[in-house]
Amino acid sequence: MDCVSLQCYYQIDTNITVNSSPSHYQNDMNKKNSYDTPCPIARSIAVAGDAWCLLILRDAHAGLTRFDQFRKNLGIAPTMLTRRLATLTEEGLLEKRLYSEHPPREEYLLTTAGRDFLPILFMIGEWGRQYRGDNNLIRFFDMEAGTEIRAVAVDEVTGAKIGTRPLRMVMPDED
Repeated sequence: MDCVSLQCYYQIDTNITVNSSPSHYQNDMNKKNSYDTPCPIARSIAVAGDAWCLLILRDAHAGLTRFDQFRKNLGIAPTMLTRRLATLTEEGLLEKRLYSEHPPREEYLLTTAGRDFLPILFMIGEWGRQYRGDNNLIRFFDMEAGTEIRAVAVDEVTGAKIGTRPLRMVMPDED
């Protein structure tokens, strides 16, 4: 097999021609719509990779729904929050619902895609706990079992913890 190994865990099939300029993804990330890249990681980061978006999603999972709640909890400027909420709504992670007609007020609720983002937030949290933590961090508990949640990414097919076995990235066929 003609592959290039990256840090012994990640292989890229080199039989496929790709734009290998160092700024390939950086240039795509600067575009408003980066859905033309075949990389699902790059596409996802383009939507929710901004720190504010991740924190808004964290707070939405904690039950916050209203603009003022997000603004107060995050200490974010109103204009920035407006842009991030619009992005998350346009991208289908949040949806707006009118909760007051006089004056008109909307709240932001998680969609299925937004709810499915919770494991990603927990994986980021686990990484932070391991590499950026101290003994004074928030802990999360399963309310039914009463046990602390320790997130781990596992391949559904093999059951192996992701990152413990070699991987190979295969580019989609170009027609």
